[in-house]
Formats: sequence, structure tokens, C-alpha cells
Amino acid sequence: MTITKQDTGSARALQGLEDGRSSVRLRAALALGTTPDPRFVDKLVERCAIEPEFLVRDMLTWALTRHPVAMTLPALIREVRSERAQARSQALHTLSKIGDRRAWPAITRALLSDADDEVARSAWRAAVILVPEGEEAALAAVLVTQLGRGERETQLSLSRALVALGDVIGPALLAATTAPGLRVRAHALATQRLLHDPDAGFEFAIEEAKRVVVLGGCGQEGG
Repeated sequence: MTITKQDTGSARALQGLEDGRSSVRLRAALALGTTPDPRFVDKLVERCAIEPEFLVRDMLTWALTRHPVAMTLPALIREVRSERAQARSQALHTLSKIGDRRAWPAITRALLSDADDEVARSAWRAAVILVPEGEEAALAAVLVTQLGRGERETQLSLSRALVALGDVIGPALLAATTAPGLRVRAHALATQRLLHDPDAGFEFAIEEAKRVVVLGGCGQEGG
């Protein structure tokens, strides 16, 4: 069996993914995406779960998008069930980049309400891309249960996901504006504002929503 220069380069790139220098790992991921090979998929997915550098993880995702969906989809769907939060988050992010709706059944309610904010944000982004036509309202009903959670970055991510679904989110959002928690009501009102005025900044929208809720004088501070 002849060992080609490409095989040698691929073996070197696979080894490079384990290098202690992020620049070497970045070049290795680039090389593996530039010359895709089904044999690389499992290693790329495994590395996504433990890679500490954002830029390298992003390159790993790019490399996976360069491989046949028939190979990447099963591996990524297995990974969203991992016990490791980063594995779930990066697999969801990669599925959103691939955009194949056959992955939709893997976007479970458990992932959409994952206790880890990064996993939940990745699930929200993936869900609005992968949701089948006609199921947007059902997805919106699940997403609004997460209103009020986390810090501004998480709240903005959820608002963007909801707004991306369009006017179908109206009824679910309206119901959330009368929820017991102040945070939930304010977040729902801010998302309504963004839906009707996409140019409104989230910071402005959330502060305005808080004033509306406080002036309304009803309900107590909720978590």
C-alpha cells in the first residue's frame, strides 16, 4: 500500500490537533478542512468537545462543514447527547452551520432549556435554523419558557432567536407579558419591541421594558 504525500500531511494535521500551541491547532484544523476525508470526522468532533480556544473551535466547525453530511450528521447528533457541556454546545453550533433539517429531531426540549447557558444559546440558534415549516409556533412556545433567564448576553440571544421566527411568536410573547416574574415580563416586552422595531437596540429595549413593568405596578420580582 502506497503512502501518499496527502496521507502524510493528513497524519501530521491530525497530530497537530493535539499540539499545545493554539496556532498549530488552528492550522491543523484548516488543513483537515481544506482536504476533507471521512476518516477525519470523528477526530474533529472529538476535538470540538475539548478545544479551549474559540478560534480553533470555529475552524473545527468549518472543517466539519466541508465533509459529507452523511458522515458528520450522525456523529454530531450523538454528540448533542454528551455529558460534556462544550461537546453539546459545539455540536449544536456545527449543526446550525450545516443547516440540514434532518437534524431537527435532535433539538430536544431538554437542550432548549439546558442548564448551561452556552448550550442553551447554541440550541436556540440551531432550532430557528432547523425548525421545519409549520412548527415555528410550537418552537416559540418552548422558547418563551426561557424568557428572563441569565445575563444580558443570554437574554439577547433568546430574543434574537424568537425574532428570527417572525410574527408567529406574537401569541406566546403576549402571554409572557403577563407572567408573574418581572424579569420574564420585561424580557417579553423587550422582545416584542425588537420584533416590531428591529433597529431598536436590545439595551434600550430592555430598559424601556423594565420601566413599563415597574410603572405597571403589578407582580413581584421573579427569577
